[in-house]
Amino acid sequence: MKKLSVYSEVAPLKKVCLHRPGYELENLTPIWLHDLLFDDIPWLKKAQEEHDYLAKVLIDQGVQVVYLVDLVEESLSTPTLKKQFIEQFITESNLIHHKSKEKLSNYLNKMSTRDMILTTMSGIVKTDFETYRKHSLKDYIRDYPFITDPMPNLYFTRDPFSTVYDHVSINKMYKKARARETIYGEYIFKYHPVYKNTPKVYDRYEDYSIEGGDILVLTDKIIAVGISERSEPDGVEKFAKNVFENTDAEVILAIDLPKKRSFMHLDTVLTQVDVDKFLIHHDFLGKLNVYEIYRSSVPHRIRIIPKEYSIKRLFSYHLKTKITVIPCGGDDKIASDREQWNDGANALAIAPGVVIVYERNSITNKLLQEHGVKTIIIPSSELSRGRGGPRCMSMPLVRE
Repeated sequence: MKKLSVYSEVAPLKKVCLHRPGYELENLTPIWLHDLLFDDIPWLKKAQEEHDYLAKVLIDQGVQVVYLVDLVEESLSTPTLKKQFIEQFITESNLIHHKSKEKLSNYLNKMSTRDMILTTMSGIVKTDFETYRKHSLKDYIRDYPFITDPMPNLYFTRDPFSTVYDHVSINKMYKKARARETIYGEYIFKYHPVYKNTPKVYDRYEDYSIEGGDILVLTDKIIAVGISERSEPDGVEKFAKNVFENTDAEVILAIDLPKKRSFMHLDTVLTQVDVDKFLIHHDFLGKLNVYEIYRSSVPHRIRIIPKEYSIKRLFSYHLKTKITVIPCGGDDKIASDREQWNDGANALAIAPGVVIVYERNSITNKLLQEHGVKTIIIPSSELSRGRGGPRCMSMPLVRE
């Protein structure tokens, strides 16, 4: 099996990276929800049960499941790498006072590598230190419970890094709350015994943001990218240039989305469920501003052709087949908005015409079934509170 190989959104899934929700969810409190990009607080025990159900479904379907924590632990194989990781984590956590940095470094270095990784993910609370002392003026003025923030969005492994063909895109996250998530991808794809030295089409140190929920690998020649709340136009343009310079892709289809939280990524309104079928939010059935991006004969340049096309027309033309679009929630405006908010448009295809979906989106699931798509339904009462669906929670490493 190749270490990375994703040339389709629907080809049989063989290997996927997940992150089981951890104590980072327990560190969510109402006063800090907005800063940490949550609207509600999931119940951790039930969220873990639902996530374990997802993992079992994947395994039962013949998919190899690997976990983010394991990959990071395997990457930090020497004391030197562990120490380097801790120093970088502290720097990126914006601790300034030298006493706080020194104390935190000692605290993390005393842990096993695995416990240290889980602690960086869950967030470090001031009360974790039995004798925590205020070291800076900010400690006195800001009544903030964390020394380092939790990363509750981390179970959406699609966003921080993404497989593009046999390359990886280590993404620059738009929101401060998610910026440190990509540090794990940096170490995996630099030091892991299997994944080290993987070629990149994007790097977390680029100037502009792009996130994995906006990247849809349609074929070995065609990639769709959302220009969204989280992926900036300059980031999409740089991504396109890098893809053209490093792969055989022929066109990037950039789709302009409203810059709203409810449509934060392209895959919140559009996912592929079969070779010729797409699930789409009702509001996006009409004409959209889209941009065909091609290689240029001039090095390091691209050609951009603006269009005003529907998704159906755009994809039918480029995929050279008749496309069926299935509206999330059907034609009812209220049902469509409700089920899209509950990630009804965010399906994970594990084979052509076979998708994993949330049980709560009953209208969308029935429509999929009526269009000949097999739905594998998973529980979602807690996982969905983070505003992400089955595709968001899965980072494919290998598709057949």
